[in-house]
Amino acid sequence: MTRASGSSRIFHGFLVGLFLACSLALAPFTGTAQDRYFPARGEWATSTPEEEGMNGETLQAAIDFALANQNQGSRDLAVWLREETGFGTEPFFDTYGPTTVRADMNGLVIRHGKVVAEWGETRKVDMTFSVSKSFLSTVVGLAYDRGLVRDLQDHVAEYMPTDELFNSEHNRKITWDHLLRQTSDWRGTLFEMPAWADRPARTTPEGEPATFTDIQKVPLSEPGTVYEYNDVRVNLLALAALNVWREPLPQVLRKYVMDPIGASNTWRWHGYRNSWVDIDGQKVQSVSGGGHWGGGMHISAHDMARFGYLFLNDGVWDGERVVSEEWIGMARTPGSANAGYGFMNWMLNTERANRQGETSRSVPQAPDAVWFSGAGSNLIFFDRTSDVVIVVRWIGRGSSQFFGMVLDSILDN
Repeated sequence: MTRASGSSRIFHGFLVGLFLACSLALAPFTGTAQDRYFPARGEWATSTPEEEGMNGETLQAAIDFALANQNQGSRDLAVWLREETGFGTEPFFDTYGPTTVRADMNGLVIRHGKVVAEWGETRKVDMTFSVSKSFLSTVVGLAYDRGLVRDLQDHVAEYMPTDELFNSEHNRKITWDHLLRQTSDWRGTLFEMPAWADRPARTTPEGEPATFTDIQKVPLSEPGTVYEYNDVRVNLLALAALNVWREPLPQVLRKYVMDPIGASNTWRWHGYRNSWVDIDGQKVQSVSGGGHWGGGMHISAHDMARFGYLFLNDGVWDGERVVSEEWIGMARTPGSANAGYGFMNWMLNTERANRQGETSRSVPQAPDAVWFSGAGSNLIFFDRTSDVVIVVRWIGRGSSQFFGMVLDSILDN
């Protein structure tokens, strides 16, 4: 292994010319399901780009591009949230959950199950912001697979011990599908945070500065008709899932996902100092589906890569099904209100039209790719056609271009 430019590691081997000559004969998912490689806990086999049908120089250029475009904001994420994201000017903003002092840009590229490139502090546990939502929707999926959630068209109110959070005519209409797709337009207050306080409009339709009263007068949208990204409603889904499982969601995730895929014991999934609830006489913290007010999933790039590799393999890990095919199929199905969004936070590479009516994809090289996305940016990208998982953390801009550059290094697509 040699150290390449930009403090990244591309894994170089011998007989590169021979592998380049043979690369066009390679195909994604070579071999049978039985001999598909899955890393053991604490291990991950490395390979060279050339051995896995990639051009090492082109791959290094992609990593250099990412390093040149890393997030230049404060490493102290409490400061970054309060002073550099715009969240700090929202009503009632505070950091209710823990934050971290983050690492510099880091990440991994995995092809055919092997690590072909790695850079930065990939073992550093950091906030992952809205990638937390992908862990949350997975825990809901586990409940669905086990019949704890019978139907995603069921009203969530039916699963809650009281109707306190769903006591209006509007809120009673809200289904699991609405919450998963961020189309519920739920109205209310959860853990002292009103839904309207998340990313409120700054001006009225007339262009005047919006007051608290103006913000709260926004007309209701019928559940399922309008997509609106809202972390209060995300946390409502987490609370609903907790009420279904009757045990802490981090415990559920560890038991049914993270331990089976060999993740480390270093990750933590946090809620807020004021998000403790009573579950069967025990105080349990309801976790956050993001880091907007602190908290959420704190995890390393290596463990993020395992999570991505699970879904690259359609929810199967080393011959054992972890998440059902049915759930994954629904999660990656575009919603009617936002064709680029499946279940939270499944970002879909669907065609979008610009103002001129021209359509394009964010990453045209991989039409079927999916990525889990969080602020920072924190990203887990996976594409079954190319048999690739990419984790990149703290890239400030150009993430789609970076993904495209990595895919352009593949010689056998």
